[in-house]
Amino acid sequence: MSHPPLPPVTAADLRSIVDAVLSHEVPPIVRAGHPVLRTPALPFAGQLDDAVLGLLLTTMRRVMHAAPGVGLAAPQIGIPLRIAVLEDKGVGDDDVAALRARTPLPFLAIINPRYAAGGTATAAFYEGCLSVPGYQAVVERHSEVDLTYTRSDGRSVTKRFSGWPARIVQHETDHLDGILYLDKAMSRSLADNSEHARRWAQPGIDAARLALGF
Repeated sequence: MSHPPLPPVTAADLRSIVDAVLSHEVPPIVRAGHPVLRTPALPFAGQLDDAVLGLLLTTMRRVMHAAPGVGLAAPQIGIPLRIAVLEDKGVGDDDVAALRARTPLPFLAIINPRYAAGGTATAAFYEGCLSVPGYQAVVERHSEVDLTYTRSDGRSVTKRFSGWPARIVQHETDHLDGILYLDKAMSRSLADNSEHARRWAQPGIDAARLALGF
C-alpha cells in the first residue's frame, strides 16, 4: 500500500528543528515509529553554518557516548540531515575482538556518506540500535565497504573499512536512507536483550542459529 509523501522540510523548518534539538545538552534519541527514521535524510548543503554544524557534531557525540553506542545518525535525534558520527573503542575480550574483527574506530563525523561493497565477503552477527532499544538481531553485512563522505572541513574522502567498523558504517549510513537494521535482519534471530545476554552472547552466532532456526 502506498502512502502520501511527507511534506518537504523547508529551510525555516530545519532551522527550528536544529535549534530545538540543540537546546538540550543531551537530546533524546528518537524511537522506531517516528517518521524521521523512515524518510531519506536531506543532503547537507550548507544549511547550517560552521559554528552550528560544529555544535551539532559535538552534541551528537555526547548523545552517542551517553546512550552508550558506537554510532549515531542525525535523524536519531530528529534532524533530517545526512550526517552521522561513529566511534568504537573496541572490546576487552580477545576472542570476541578476533572473531568479529572488532578493531577500534576513532571518532569520525561523516557528511553525505554513501558506501559500496569492497568485495564479496559477508559476515553475520548480532547487532542492535539505539532507536530500537531492548532487542538485538542478526544482520548479514559486507565485510568490507568503501565509504565516500565529506568531512566537517568540507574535504571529500573515500576510505575502506573492514570488520566491525564496516558494520558500523553500514548501520549508520542506512539510517540516513530511512532503513533500520531490522529491515535487513534475520527475523527468527530477534532476541530480547536479557535473552541475548543469557543465551547468545558468544562471539559467534552458531548456537543461536541452531536453536532459533535461522
